Amino acid sequence: MSISAYKRTIRESASPKQIEARVFARVTGSMEQHSADWSAARGDNVARSAILAHGLRDAVAENRVLWSRLGRDLADSNNQLPAALRANLLSIALWVDRTSGVVIGGGEGLQALIDVNKNILGGLSGLAPAPAAVDQDGTQSHAQAV
Repeated sequence: MSISAYKRTIRESASPKQIEARVFARVTGSMEQHSADWSAARGDNVARSAILAHGLRDAVAENRVLWSRLGRDLADSNNQLPAALRANLLSIALWVDRTSGVVIGGGEGLQALIDVNKNILGGLSGLAPAPAAVDQDGTQSHAQAV
């Protein structure tokens, strides 16, 4: 079976929630691969630049694009989610955009991005959210920011 046929089968057999969960899991996993090295390189701009160059920049950028697309969908007047939930998720999307820029610039926030995604993934999977890693890497969590 070709890759395009496989992808079409997934789209046709999976619910939108399952597809979103897969995308969040993949993107979050990509960022997590660099998390330990990123934390260990705190204060070392050369090391952080190398980590960014070896895949973290792409992973964070992909996460940023995911949240940007979600934000556009949430802002659509045809979106059927409750208004309060849409507003909260839009706020998170804006926070993700700002925090992604900080991380891509070598700053803190990677673990916070991962934690937010894990909580969203848990919600898509029907699990209770995990406690946030507040100030784990010296940044303000989304909950603190809003």
